[in-house]
Amino acid sequence: MPDIRRIPGFFLGHATLAEAGTGCTAIVCPEGATGAVDVRGGAPATRETDLLRPEETVDAVHAVVLSGGSAFGLAAASGAAEELERRGLGLDMGVCRVPIVSSACLFDLTVGSASVRPGIAEGRAAVADALEADAEEPLPVGNVGAGTGCTVGKFLGPERSMKGGLGTAVACAGELLVGAVAAVNAVGDVLDASGTVVAGARSTGDAKAPLPLADALGAMAAGAADLAPRANTTISCIVTNARLAKPQALRVAQMAADAYAMAIVPAHTSMDGDSIFCLASGRVAAEQDLVGLLAVQALSEAIVCACARAKGAFGLPGAGD
Repeated sequence: MPDIRRIPGFFLGHATLAEAGTGCTAIVCPEGATGAVDVRGGAPATRETDLLRPEETVDAVHAVVLSGGSAFGLAAASGAAEELERRGLGLDMGVCRVPIVSSACLFDLTVGSASVRPGIAEGRAAVADALEADAEEPLPVGNVGAGTGCTVGKFLGPERSMKGGLGTAVACAGELLVGAVAAVNAVGDVLDASGTVVAGARSTGDAKAPLPLADALGAMAAGAADLAPRANTTISCIVTNARLAKPQALRVAQMAADAYAMAIVPAHTSMDGDSIFCLASGRVAAEQDLVGLLAVQALSEAIVCACARAKGAFGLPGAGD
């Protein structure tokens, strides 16, 4: 499968604040892409998602920014918009160009530094990295960008969690390409296609490997630790060269949510705030449901990739070690 950077029309890059345990990831489409979003989280931190609704008239998105920093991290999208404007990209409004930048953030303030969050400078840097990176070089994954401070397997308490991260994957059918990028900061465990736990809750704070899922859920049933509400989120973006109208892009984003249930257990809990964007460049005619099926495949693989490639950090082990 090609790297996600090889999908024509899309450019991806990161800004990483490694010591602070946070960062952001920009998905840039200079020519504009049809956009949609499926928000299933109970407390999402988002920007410019209303204009993605099918009935709204804005039909071109120039970037999606996935960011750490909780609601503070939405500032990174403003930096992304400034960098796009500086490069002459955005909707032509006569007097200026206005880049349309949507964004979603995750809560990583309990890892690293709670007072350092992605902002204007990081948003600009992520866009610059996206547009200036060598397209032949694979997009870095793991402890980078929006995945820098991610953790997973927190339903037995954060001290028994493991490192999450950022992952990508691409699924293909002929000329049709569907990619996914995911920053995985879930309360649940992450499982591969065989049902094996890749990263998740551990038996004790000293253990380096996750418990088998049945044991972890049994411990949860016996009395899980109290969890901070609204502190867990998996945020993702589907990118495709398919030709989709806004209602079709929304359906693809909705179908892609099945990947969360396939790769994260438990998923969609009251303590998760999940969002999935879909961006379509319109270069290849494609059947909507096929795009959706490929999106599920790519996103489930991206979620697993995020944790399989995550290195241990901030006192938490990572499967990538």
